[in-house]
Amino acid sequence: MGRSPATFILLGLAVGAISGAIAHAALGDSPALAAFVTHVSDPIGKIFLRLLFMLVIPIVATGLALGVAGLGDLRSVARIGVKTLLYTIAVSAIAVAIGITLVGVFQPGAGLDPELRARLAATGGPVASGRNTDVSSPPSAGVSLLVNMVPDNIVKAMAGGDMLAVMFFSLCFGIGLTVTRTPGSERLREVLAGVYDVTMRLIGFVIRLAPIGVAALLFTLTARLGGGVLRELGAYVAVVLGGLLIHQVVVYSLSVRLLGGMSPRYFFARIRLAMVTAFSTASSNATLPTSIAVAENELRLPPHIARFVLTIGSTANQNGTALFEGVTVLFLAQFYGVELDFGQKLLVVFVCILGGIGTAGVPAGSIPVVILILGLVGVPAEGIGMILGVDRLLDMCRTTLNVTGDLAAAVFVARSEELAALRRSRRSVH
Repeated sequence: MGRSPATFILLGLAVGAISGAIAHAALGDSPALAAFVTHVSDPIGKIFLRLLFMLVIPIVATGLALGVAGLGDLRSVARIGVKTLLYTIAVSAIAVAIGITLVGVFQPGAGLDPELRARLAATGGPVASGRNTDVSSPPSAGVSLLVNMVPDNIVKAMAGGDMLAVMFFSLCFGIGLTVTRTPGSERLREVLAGVYDVTMRLIGFVIRLAPIGVAALLFTLTARLGGGVLRELGAYVAVVLGGLLIHQVVVYSLSVRLLGGMSPRYFFARIRLAMVTAFSTASSNATLPTSIAVAENELRLPPHIARFVLTIGSTANQNGTALFEGVTVLFLAQFYGVELDFGQKLLVVFVCILGGIGTAGVPAGSIPVVILILGLVGVPAEGIGMILGVDRLLDMCRTTLNVTGDLAAAVFVARSEELAALRRSRRSVH
């Protein structure tokens, strides 16, 4: 029996992580290692990510439109959309509550050595990390979020990677296909289906390259980072990972069993490829094609429901992101000795849930949201520099939770629709 793609991807993860750690320990900051990372491993990893991102827009634009059109009528679109939204809010609130509780119990940011605190704050800033953490244009919230979801130029939205705007357009386009019954619209639906099929085939080709791309990504991470920063911020990392693990094992298992009528063991065994892809790419959007394939081929979910729920969930159902943001804000508040009152903690919870819905499903997409929340509650925003050193690992882990949550939501919605159809058929008989 041949090995599954997930096995080879895991092998790539192990080879990249171990070899990178060894190189970091043996060579440190040597020019030779820096040159190898800059000119070999980092470009290979970026090319792999770009290949995945290249196919995201076609998948979203066609998959969501076809998913909506496949629902058959507008009442089905509204019903499934409301179910997905309510599920997302409830599970995201649970995720944030788990994170905040763990921070309160273990106090990861309290009692840090003052010299270590000063050194990390001085050397781990945004410039050193090489990431853009500009706060001049923070993510929108409330009414602004709703306004910005409606694109004024869909081509610009696609070019800029504005996934919420692209999804809104695709949702409207799918509704248009649903209510338009002409020969031309039927041919257009066939064209969209053809684009979707071709894109999924290309995704299959890219997945074959995943072990190499993943090995390069992990080598770059461990060769640059090593183990020092992870040890210094071990308490914070442990709390985040502990919260993610609790949510993954407990909350999703209960959700799949009680709401989806599916065995958790069966569920997790069938979605391994999506979880590994999410972990290696740290992007819900990049994992979306794999998630759809897993939902349709492994979980045997109805294609129109899988495409609709997973496409929406790749940006709007990010429980791991919401948990991470809550833990990070409270950790930095403890680190700087900022006492947050009950109202401020409630604000953190609310914005984290909103951030989990509106955060871009790309690597480090939650960092601007964290900066926004830090400013709202009076915690020094430069503290984010400490988090950036370990964010890649945490990003990979929370993305795995996000993608698992999308698939759990799809299982719930599919089961709910199945039961609703059964009740309707019984009423029609009587």
